[in-house]
Amino acid sequence: MNIDLNALLTVSFTLFAVIDIVGSIPLLLSYKKKLGGMSELKATLISGGLMILFLFVGEKFLSILGVDNHSFAVGGSIVIFILGLEMVLGIEFFKSDKNAKASIMVPIAFPLIAGSGTLTTIMSLKANYDETTILIAILLNLIIIYIVLRSLDFLERILGPGGMVAVRKFFGVILLAIAVKIFSINVQGLFK
Repeated sequence: MNIDLNALLTVSFTLFAVIDIVGSIPLLLSYKKKLGGMSELKATLISGGLMILFLFVGEKFLSILGVDNHSFAVGGSIVIFILGLEMVLGIEFFKSDKNAKASIMVPIAFPLIAGSGTLTTIMSLKANYDETTILIAILLNLIIIYIVLRSLDFLERILGPGGMVAVRKFFGVILLAIAVKIFSINVQGLFK
């Protein structure tokens, strides 16, 4: 197996930027508190499973449902926008599910970690890179995701309550901007 290191770095950094696990820290902390804890491994495995599934069967799955990439991205951008509003306004839109195991799936694994932007990016990368390179890049990002999820309490102690509020508001605005960008890029495709 011959892997192009430059291609692997490009795909890995592209996914890292789109997943934005570091920017999601305030929201992840908020959900961890709402749920009374979180299985970091389970959240990582579920989001990783979604990414790998979409790598191999994403386009086929969406076409079976009659959903195109643009519709999927627009739907995901609306959920991301609502998550951003939660962070900025301090209003809870996503109520905690009584079943904490179900809550890991939505909104943590999807759409926060493996959101429509990430899944669409994975499908788009297939046009320029081979599946093995993308798969390795996904696995590298999953290691980073797991480390960040395991370090949430440590990061919260470093930032303190005031720092967490500031970071939460800042990244809430960033999340809103990402949602608007995903929406604006893909909404035009709905009318073609």
